[in-house]
Amino acid sequence: MLNKVPQVTLFFWAIKIMATTVGETAADFLNTNLNLGLTNTSILMGALLLAALVGQFRKDRYVPWVYWVSVVLISVVGTLITDNLTDNVGVPLQVTTATFAAALAVTFGLWYVSEKTLSIHTIVTTRREWFYWAAILFTFALGTAAGDLVAESLKLGYFNSALIFGAGIAVVTFCFYVFKFNAILAFWLAYILTRPFGASFGDLLSQPTGNGGLGLGTVGTSAMFLAVILGLIAYMTRAQHRLTGDNGTRGAA
Repeated sequence: MLNKVPQVTLFFWAIKIMATTVGETAADFLNTNLNLGLTNTSILMGALLLAALVGQFRKDRYVPWVYWVSVVLISVVGTLITDNLTDNVGVPLQVTTATFAAALAVTFGLWYVSEKTLSIHTIVTTRREWFYWAAILFTFALGTAAGDLVAESLKLGYFNSALIFGAGIAVVTFCFYVFKFNAILAFWLAYILTRPFGASFGDLLSQPTGNGGLGLGTVGTSAMFLAVILGLIAYMTRAQHRLTGDNGTRGAA
């Protein structure tokens, strides 16, 4: 099959960051605003993610809307996993952060031992795709835990947390372009850092002013970013169709 993931462009990172923001705000919206509770929200979003991943794995090539729907849903589920461990089970954020960091390291280790590469430019087998999505799930769960740890447990606030993680992304970008940092390592470091950056940014926008946010609410914040994500996905889908002459239906079986 052809490569199952998109090229790493400015659009890729824009949608990735907005997807992390939606993951944070949508989870809060379903859990709190709709009063579904963490357990019911987790079951609902887990089922939707499973359906999305089934569709993703059935394709034999990258299909923008299928891929990015899966990313948005896995962002929500990654947030819910951390929230369940913290709020329902009482696991400290320091422990969840360390645990997900270790799980991500093990995933990368098994991936490399099995495939001899961690490159996202060669997701051309089902086994590599399993490793890829497992890594993404752990990056989202890790990013949620790290973001909450810095913003809430360390009491640095959402704005300062966004600045810290944004600075980390800037450092990785600088090292990649100036010092020719390893491309695969730079990608995954940036991918990890964009999660707590997006989560902190989402909380900054959505949380009440009394909690250190701007008070835009989870509904407005989620709707705003989802609209932009959908617009970018529609644009990329049309662009792909123009280049390939394919309507995106091949590989459905």
